[in-house]
Amino acid sequence: MSPAPKSATDGSAFARIAGAEDLSPKESRNGLRIIAALTMSKIGDGLIDPKLVLSWLLTALGAPAYFIGALVPIREAGALLPQLVLAGRLGRMKQRKWMWVAGSAVQGIAALVIALSGLVLDGWLAGLAVCAALAVLAIARSACSVSFKEVLGKSVSKHRRGAVTGFAGSTASAAVVVFALLLIFGVLTSQTAVVAAIALAGALWGAAAIFFATLKEGDSRRYGGNASEFRRLLHEDWYLRRFILVRGLLVSTALAPPYLVVLAAPQGGAVLGQLGALVLASALASFVSSYIWGRLSDWSSRRVLFLSGAVGAMSIAAMIVAARLGLVERVVWIAPALLFVLMIAYHGVRQARSTYLVDLAPRDFRGAYAAVANTLIGTILLVAGVFGGALSFVGPEAALVGFAVMSLFGAGLAMTLKEVEKR
Repeated sequence: MSPAPKSATDGSAFARIAGAEDLSPKESRNGLRIIAALTMSKIGDGLIDPKLVLSWLLTALGAPAYFIGALVPIREAGALLPQLVLAGRLGRMKQRKWMWVAGSAVQGIAALVIALSGLVLDGWLAGLAVCAALAVLAIARSACSVSFKEVLGKSVSKHRRGAVTGFAGSTASAAVVVFALLLIFGVLTSQTAVVAAIALAGALWGAAAIFFATLKEGDSRRYGGNASEFRRLLHEDWYLRRFILVRGLLVSTALAPPYLVVLAAPQGGAVLGQLGALVLASALASFVSSYIWGRLSDWSSRRVLFLSGAVGAMSIAAMIVAARLGLVERVVWIAPALLFVLMIAYHGVRQARSTYLVDLAPRDFRGAYAAVANTLIGTILLVAGVFGGALSFVGPEAALVGFAVMSLFGAGLAMTLKEVEKR
């Protein structure tokens, strides 16, 4: 009797995405469910981007500037710094998907609170309510981050994980591109339309939680998850320490874009300053590069870290040179093109750092590795932000020089990491 086919739906679909044939029905089903949940979560991220969407909303609501300035620090610090505490809780869970499910559901509720605040509040009350809800959303996102790598590593085999995250990133970006185009062409112009997009993000996070809950996850070995346990991981794993240093240097690709936009303001402020154009630049870069970066990361994530860091450094340096030569004012496409390239490098760093960490960490300890790395990166991000802010007093070019040097050093150091995707 011939064996039953793997699956005409799940198996073949996931095989095409992962570029592999040796797939079990369980891995195919889990892979597609992770892609669906992650895609919806990433669309939610794009629709509620604190740097762009929430800043615009609070400006429209007349909130004081200090609330608007607090949005990005709340989002970034809240998503990274609590991970050591959450990893301790994760280590005591057998079924670790439930932390991601809870985190996604709470993000959805927080997004709906933000949408409601945008409808019924204004001024400082709106700023306070949105910032408080964003803080809850960021902590919930932290729970998703610390648990996702654990579940991904258990559910999808090595050499296919980058394809999963990359495909989800590109698919979600296509949806965010549509949102950006609607903004650019004036289809969505009212405050109510932006609030509706935020509410849609909340609904998508709720749906993502439902999809993720259907995963078939085996039991995990529990670990203590106390502070001494995490210090031991750092002390014993030299490559984890080296990876954290590389990733810390490459946060420059995330911190540089605002300074690049400042340099572009004389010739393109009216265009680059628009909400839709900024969202479009980021979404298009993710759309065209995330899946490719993900597949390349399955081949060698350390090489992708090197390549994306080098591309980031070159795009930042090119912007400085273009500004010095006056090309930014004379050639209208220079600044948008370089911003686009920088965002491609940024998405390469995001894909490779996630794949590398999942492939580096031992089974059942991926959540702990993610928590240690992300907590330290959160601290480095704050320090690097202060570093860039200090240089910006000299001028945006000085800040960009500092970030270009960081990115270049990060790229070089990435090649000293061990190859974790060896077949």
